[in-house]
Amino acid sequence: MKALITGASSGIGRDMARILSDKGYDVILVARRRERLEQLASTLKTKTEIITADLSKPEECFRVFEQVKNDAVDVLINNAGFGLFGAFDETDLDRELQMLDTNIRAVHILTKLFYRQMKERDSGYILNVASSAAFYPGPLLSSYYASKAYVFRLTEALSEELRRSGSHVHVSVLCPGPVHTEFDSVAQVKFSVKGLESQTVAAYAIDGMFRGKLVLVPGGIMKCAHVLGRFVPDKQLLKIAYHMQKRKTQ
Repeated sequence: MKALITGASSGIGRDMARILSDKGYDVILVARRRERLEQLASTLKTKTEIITADLSKPEECFRVFEQVKNDAVDVLINNAGFGLFGAFDETDLDRELQMLDTNIRAVHILTKLFYRQMKERDSGYILNVASSAAFYPGPLLSSYYASKAYVFRLTEALSEELRRSGSHVHVSVLCPGPVHTEFDSVAQVKFSVKGLESQTVAAYAIDGMFRGKLVLVPGGIMKCAHVLGRFVPDKQLLKIAYHMQKRKTQ
C-alpha cells in the first residue's frame, strides 16, 4: 500500500503522513523543503520516498507523476496550498498567480493523472484539501476563497462521475475552518476563530476518506456555520464575511 501526500512538510499534510504510516502505508512525501521532509521521514514507521517540488510550476507536477507512475499509488492527498490576504487591487499579482497555480492547477493536474490510473485499476482514494472557505465569498481573501471553491466543486463532480460509472475509486474533499498550521503566517493574517489542532483534522480526514465520505467538515462550529450559511441572503453573507476577514488584521 502506498500514499502520496503533497504539502507534507508541515501541518495537516505532515500529520496525515504519520497516520498513514502508522496504518502500514509506504509514503511519498512531496514539498519544497527537503530538510523538513527528511526530518519527517526519520520518524515514520514505513518506507518513505522524498520528492522536492514546487507545485506552482506545472512541469513540476508532471515530473512528480512521472517519477511515481509505476508505483501503484493507492492514496493521493492534494494538500499543498496557501493563502494571500488583502484587497484585490492591492495584492501582488505574481504571488496571487503562484497561489492559484498551487491551489488549483496543481490539484487539477495531479488529480487527473492519478484519477485515470485509479479508474483503470478500479481502486484508490483521492483526498483534496479545500477549506470551509469553499462555501462562502471571501472579500480580502477573494482569490484564496475562489480557489478552494474550485477544488470543492471539482471533487463533487468527480464523485458523481465515479458513482455513475460504478467505479470503486473514492474521492473526498476536506473543508476545515481555522487550523493551527503555518497558513496564517504565510497569508499574514490572524484567525478570529479558535483553530483546531492539525492532528485532529488529519485523523478526521483520513478516517472519513477511508469510509468513503465525500465532504469532510471537521468541528462542530464549522458544521453549524456551513448549514446556517445556506439560509443567509448573499448580500448579508458578504457583509458578514468582510467583517470576519477584516478582524484577521487586528
